[in-house]
Amino acid sequence: MSEPSFLDQSLFNELAEKASTNPRGRQHHNFHAMEEPCHRMAVGLQPATYIPPHRHLSADKAETLLVLKGRLGLLIFDEVGQVREKRVLEAGGDCVGVDLPAGVFHGLVVLEPDSLMFECKAGPYRPVGEGELASWAPREGEPGVAEYQAWMRAHFD
Repeated sequence: MSEPSFLDQSLFNELAEKASTNPRGRQHHNFHAMEEPCHRMAVGLQPATYIPPHRHLSADKAETLLVLKGRLGLLIFDEVGQVREKRVLEAGGDCVGVDLPAGVFHGLVVLEPDSLMFECKAGPYRPVGEGELASWAPREGEPGVAEYQAWMRAHFD
């Protein structure tokens, strides 16, 4: 039997520190084994991280995001990249999270340093596949990321 894992300030501080030194600006902490049917993770996020618009096409890949610390901007897109909805997800705020059905294009921007979210979705892990990354947005590391990320962030200014 494994031991309980706590979502406490010690974990939050550790993830914030690791995210600040990670070139991608984020750090995951898995509470699950990769073969488990339910994947649960805490994710430390810094404003520099780029989470491009994507979706999960498998019917069993709905995901729930809850902000435990800080603020995130969530953008929901239609099939051609137009913003359908935007929400600020904020720990202790009016809206603390979202439950996203499979197939919905979404992207996040980090609005406050040292933000932290909890994510839950069905396992096993599968890399983003064909048709799941938005064709109308740059992928991580491609030219145009800074401009696109600034455009995403501008929805929350």
